[in-house]
Amino acid sequence: MTKLALNDHKLLRTSSYIDGVWITQAQNSFDVTNPVDQSVVASVPIHGKDETEDAVAAAQKALPAWRAKTAKERSALLRNWRNLLMEHQEDLAQILTAEQGKPLAEARGEIAYGANYMEWFAEEAKRIYGDTIPAPTGDKRVVVIRQPVGVVACITPWNFPSAMLARKLAPALAAGCTVVCKPANETPLSAFALAELAERAGIPKGVVNIVCGDTPAIGEVLTTHPDIRKLTFTGSTRVGKMLMAACASTVKRTSMELGGNAPFIVFEDADLDAAVQGAIASKYRNAGQTCVCANRIFVQASVMEEFSSRLKAATEKLVMGDGTQDGVTVGPMIHEKALIDVQGKIQDALDSGASLVLGGHRGSQGSCFLEPTIVSGVTDKMRLFREEIFGPVAPLISFETEEEVIHMANDTEYGLAAYFFSRDIGRVWRVSEALDYGMVGSNTGMLSNEAAPFGGVKQSGQGREGSKYGLEDYLEMKYMCMGGI
Repeated sequence: MTKLALNDHKLLRTSSYIDGVWITQAQNSFDVTNPVDQSVVASVPIHGKDETEDAVAAAQKALPAWRAKTAKERSALLRNWRNLLMEHQEDLAQILTAEQGKPLAEARGEIAYGANYMEWFAEEAKRIYGDTIPAPTGDKRVVVIRQPVGVVACITPWNFPSAMLARKLAPALAAGCTVVCKPANETPLSAFALAELAERAGIPKGVVNIVCGDTPAIGEVLTTHPDIRKLTFTGSTRVGKMLMAACASTVKRTSMELGGNAPFIVFEDADLDAAVQGAIASKYRNAGQTCVCANRIFVQASVMEEFSSRLKAATEKLVMGDGTQDGVTVGPMIHEKALIDVQGKIQDALDSGASLVLGGHRGSQGSCFLEPTIVSGVTDKMRLFREEIFGPVAPLISFETEEEVIHMANDTEYGLAAYFFSRDIGRVWRVSEALDYGMVGSNTGMLSNEAAPFGGVKQSGQGREGSKYGLEDYLEMKYMCMGGI
């Protein structure tokens, strides 16, 4: 059993939260385990259809009073919530690392990242504007207002269990919506901790509900219940398509942040040291388990040897191990099944002629540890090129011209994030515009922040999270024509 050194042990909640009540009764439970050593962190009751319907009913009941609050009142409560996140940042990071495995430094950063969205949308709540439109006749007035969409279902992944939920909760509550959330069963404890702090912040019961357990049963209610007006999901493209299809029966609004296959391009005029630092930050963060991490590293042929050498040297300095230990920079993968899948992609590349530059093997630390890996000679026929890797593997692909690499980078059904390094200002504009992705970072390996619209194109999803645009998915537009003036 993993023992957590928490200052506030009440943050370690272990059951669904519905209508302001922690629901501990259930016939069965499942274990949340630490991927470092598979020790049990907590046991969580398995809830399903009935509890989810109760949660939807609670959210629907709480909706009128919540949307009737002034924007300033909702803003103040969101800010209270944000302040509590930062006040308990260390405890929240400890919980996150225990159930997910990422190093504590990354976990602390994730808590702050989620709190930033709370702060941003606390402010944006007061900026939900409408329009007046010149009327066709003098006896009419035409007005457009924006109103909350209603009850929102949130389904979040295991790789950023705190931040991804905060990124959805903040705009939903700011807009005046109430929510029913389904966190990943691998990492529900971070979601429960957020609900505990929501209660302390003064957010009324029924506004935030968290249900965990029987994923298919919960998902069926969230996608078909008529009182759910919108579903927001972060996860794989495969599951996103299933959810979109299921939501069609009730014509729900959906926003999807799905898979990625991010190109990371290094041109011959790039600052190679900066490019290496960017690649390390983008590729190996969270053991490569991020939707926006560098998936394919394209390097211009004239600098391939030098870049590869520098990348190898930098990668060798990474320290793999238990995220709670000082100095650890790469933690375990979420479970052994994920590791086996990534190893299969590496082997496919090697069988097809690629070469192992570094790593490629399981670490001695445990069954979920995969060494930070570099593979050279990757081609577009290999799984490392075609599929999202979701592990600490950097495939190197050589190219000759700008036109060639743009074609290769865009040769995927995904379109979430892309990165490139160049000191040619003309190239910066050309390549940024030519890459078919929702987000493009030039001369940086990190691009996400609360003030910018996060999201993709093609099969990487629809809608945006963060920024002033992030409220739009939670608001309906209403046109009011007033006659007889």
